[in-house]
Amino acid sequence: MKLLSRSYTKNGEGSVKLVAEEGEDLWHAYNIIREGDLVTATTFRKISRDSGAGSQSEKVKIKLTVRVEAVDYDAEGQELRLRGKNLTESEHVAPGAYHTLQIETQRAFTLEKALWDAVDLDRIQVACNPAARADLAAILITEGLANMVLVGSAMTLTVASIATSMPGKRGAAAEGYSKALSSFFNKIFQAVTRHVDWGIVKCLVIAGPGFAKEQFREYLLAEAVRQELKPIMTNKDKILLAQASSAYSHSLKEVFANPGIAAQIKDTKAAQETKALQDFYSRLSTDSARAFYGSGHVMAAHELQAIQTLLISDRLFRTSDVAKRKRYVELVEEVGKANGTALVFSSLHTSGQQLDQLSGIAAILRFPLPDLEDQELDAAI
Repeated sequence: MKLLSRSYTKNGEGSVKLVAEEGEDLWHAYNIIREGDLVTATTFRKISRDSGAGSQSEKVKIKLTVRVEAVDYDAEGQELRLRGKNLTESEHVAPGAYHTLQIETQRAFTLEKALWDAVDLDRIQVACNPAARADLAAILITEGLANMVLVGSAMTLTVASIATSMPGKRGAAAEGYSKALSSFFNKIFQAVTRHVDWGIVKCLVIAGPGFAKEQFREYLLAEAVRQELKPIMTNKDKILLAQASSAYSHSLKEVFANPGIAAQIKDTKAAQETKALQDFYSRLSTDSARAFYGSGHVMAAHELQAIQTLLISDRLFRTSDVAKRKRYVELVEEVGKANGTALVFSSLHTSGQQLDQLSGIAAILRFPLPDLEDQELDAAI
């Protein structure tokens, strides 16, 4: 995300002008823009003109400001749509009329808020940090199936899915098998050259069950030499192998748990989230009085200054309930002030999706609270 200008104060009003440079930036914008915000952007409106020979429609380019009433994000299509009432005088869109702005990459927009809270400001800082871009690429592969994903600070994005029907390895089908395998590997190879920016990624992990991962790594390096692709040849030490139980993206958690891979990506947000969740589950199984989840138990533990590590999903901050969001923001700030660690998980990472299954909020405690553990507590937020 590129920050063009800003004029705001923490817990005060103000605005920012931003440009989404890649798909992940649209996810950041989705987490910042909420109902009631004002967004100004260039948009297109279909209008009808009477040419004398009948009515003709055309799209005109206009700049509008809308007061947001609904935010819709499509991760696969990388589209962000904002629906609201127009506040701009325009010959094509009357003030008060509904219009949907589509926020796109490489097109500036201005966001105005009546209140910029701490979580908003942290999100802006992360989004505008070039070092936080997709820093891990992974190919999850088994014979005939591969999924390539990019893991950034805020999302895990599947950029290629490749499936090939594989004939038998023996007998008359053997020649067809060899050709099918070569074609399968070539399609994955093309995905690597298209999607991996070696100036950014810390490593490319090839993971899966069986021997397909070793075979593809050999193919990748041999093809890079044949085609004289220096970016791959000079970064071959960044191409790592790992075991995984399947070729689907949910197996990424196994990749992150691999000590060799974890050492390579220990500074990435996704790896930090994965380790924190592993620590939480470990504590839950061995010392459950020091591992709470659900807002009722977590808030009760916070009142006793017991939280060492707070795990909270960004999904909880996308509520239209202002009071509820404010309480979550205060919780994050107060845990930090008490020398604890507050981790805001992305719900587009595997770890964030796991946390969402635990209500979206959990905590590792400084000391056990067995009496509180046994109580039935309603949601406190």
